[in-house]
Amino acid sequence: MTMKDLSYSAVMGRKNDIIKDAMGVDYRRYEREGIIFDYEAMMADCGYTLEDHIRVQRSVNVGNTPVFELHNLTALARKLAGPGKGARIFIKDEASNPAGSFKERRAAASVYHAKKLGYKGVIAATSGNYGAAVASQAAMQGLKCIIVQECYDSHAKGQPEIIEKARKCEALGAEVLQLSVGPELFYEVLLLLEETGYFNASLYSAFGVSGIETLGWELGHQFLEKYGRHPDAVVCANAGGGNLTGTARGLIKAGCPAKVIGAAVDLSGLHMASDDAFNRKSFTTAHTGFGVPYATNPDHSDVPRSAARPLRYMDRFVTVKQGEVFYITEALATLEGMEKGPAGNTSLTAAFALAQQMGEDEIIVAQETEYTGAGKGINPQLSFARQNGIELKFGNPDEEIAGKNIIFPAEPGLLKARDLDMDELRRKFIRRATKGLDRALSPEEIAFLAEETRSTADFVAKCLEK
Repeated sequence: MTMKDLSYSAVMGRKNDIIKDAMGVDYRRYEREGIIFDYEAMMADCGYTLEDHIRVQRSVNVGNTPVFELHNLTALARKLAGPGKGARIFIKDEASNPAGSFKERRAAASVYHAKKLGYKGVIAATSGNYGAAVASQAAMQGLKCIIVQECYDSHAKGQPEIIEKARKCEALGAEVLQLSVGPELFYEVLLLLEETGYFNASLYSAFGVSGIETLGWELGHQFLEKYGRHPDAVVCANAGGGNLTGTARGLIKAGCPAKVIGAAVDLSGLHMASDDAFNRKSFTTAHTGFGVPYATNPDHSDVPRSAARPLRYMDRFVTVKQGEVFYITEALATLEGMEKGPAGNTSLTAAFALAQQMGEDEIIVAQETEYTGAGKGINPQLSFARQNGIELKFGNPDEEIAGKNIIFPAEPGLLKARDLDMDELRRKFIRRATKGLDRALSPEEIAFLAEETRSTADFVAKCLEK
């Protein structure tokens, strides 16, 4: 019997074949001339229409989540804004899904498809919320579930939020493989897929990302039905990009012209794969350590071509500080009577700041919330930060340095949404996509890059000249 080579390079080299067996998808069929791949063909080939996703999700109590107007936070934003300013602030309460987050929409699609194809179990690589969603859906569908999670640093110390998510996955019946931080996450997933023959319930598959389209579609229709109009802006927490991509595609299908704004916690200066930096942050998702690299290089995941392509859909990308998100989390609880997990309040923090720049007749929506739990509350996270040498204080959040301090706004007027340079993100994407090429790109390749970056052929050509 010939033993398979289990070295890192060999396993990663078999990635296409492993994924084909674990998903029933041959990604090579979408490759076209040069650097081009057919994104829309990949999305269409998932085999599920928007109506199919709605039917599947409703059958397992996912979706159709409520929209709430935050009257008190709106009043506070208007008090801080100039005359005639201060948009109405809303949230879509995704915490009401069975496992407590929007990610149940993509999990419902993936797990349903796995059962339809006859797989006995599902595997997902995730920091937590998606794992709980996959575990919940697998329990409903009677499938085995393994969640692979980066959980600890090399001293076996883990953040309260991540440990809480692992606890929830196990409570919902999943086996959780807990890893220390490093580059081996997707390697371990590929090994398990080969060994078990389970389905790869990837965060980045067309099944999962198209499942999120129902969220944007619901938003568009809910506002028309309840308020007789579309929202003007929808703020999406942006990490791997699937949340924003799926929501934006759903808004388009609902005929909703709202601006789509990505939001992430500013963790610049912290390397996400660094053992030293792992416990020096208080947010494990929806931060710049994921949001920026996945926007500019979406295909470094557990599938050859990611369905999450945020640059195709994003109008703006803003950042907020850790202290500001904790502040809004507390404000949401004390002003609106809603306790939600801090990571899910990233988009709300940005929406609160952005509302002050908009007219009072406009509407801005924080597109998702998430559940809270023992380790996800403010106090355990801040206690853990203090234990790791992070200074906690009130002041000006502009002075916050990720990994060194967390600065809560001394007063609410100090909260800001800070724009990232979208053109620079586009240039980074184009540089990565063309790295190593020693030839001129064809007009078709240039048009493809313009579509990928939501720019123009002229913009791409100028980037290539430089």
